[in-house]
Amino acid sequence: MILADTDILARLRDGDLVVDPLDDVDTQVQPASVDLRLGPEFLEFRRTNIPCIHPNDEREVDEYVTETHVPEGDDFILHPGDFVLGTTKETVEIPDDLVAHVEGRSSLGRLAIVVHATAGLCDPGYRGQITLELSNLGNAPVALSPGMRVSQLTFTELKSPADRPYGSERGSKYQGQSGPQASRIGDDPEFANRRRGTRHGGELGDDGDETAGGTGA
Repeated sequence: MILADTDILARLRDGDLVVDPLDDVDTQVQPASVDLRLGPEFLEFRRTNIPCIHPNDEREVDEYVTETHVPEGDDFILHPGDFVLGTTKETVEIPDDLVAHVEGRSSLGRLAIVVHATAGLCDPGYRGQITLELSNLGNAPVALSPGMRVSQLTFTELKSPADRPYGSERGSKYQGQSGPQASRIGDDPEFANRRRGTRHGGELGDDGDETAGGTGA
């Protein structure tokens, strides 16, 4: 069952569902969703000459992105073909019996702006800001203003509460995140205790250290 506005407002009043700050309830709470606003931090992807990014190499992932902070009143210009990570201004807390879906706003979609490439799910138990995967599929640059409504959350009630919700007990990587976060796929268990060879599949180089393992998304 997808929650309607009356259900959302009731859960917000009860305090088990949190969207904070929710400064304009009348504007942000839609018939079956809550609009979220754009935060001022962005992670941009550098042009790089290396052959590829190895997901289990934290150094390569970190060197691939650079952080940009947009001052109040300024815009972030998203050019055609660009892909950046943004963040919501709001922090959310999803109770164990709900799952939230991150959706784009139609008005931005009509300008060819999409807000997520694949990460459209907030698991039961998730707490933190939401990282947005922003891209411009159009032919003209688009100005994105921190504070503008950029995405919306819908909420689906589960048949029963999650027995193992997202969180520290299962080692979830992004719990409590603030601002846009780069990929931590190298913490996935399939990369644990794995030594990477050279980029061309040869013997281990000096940088073939083991990566720390983890669980969760």
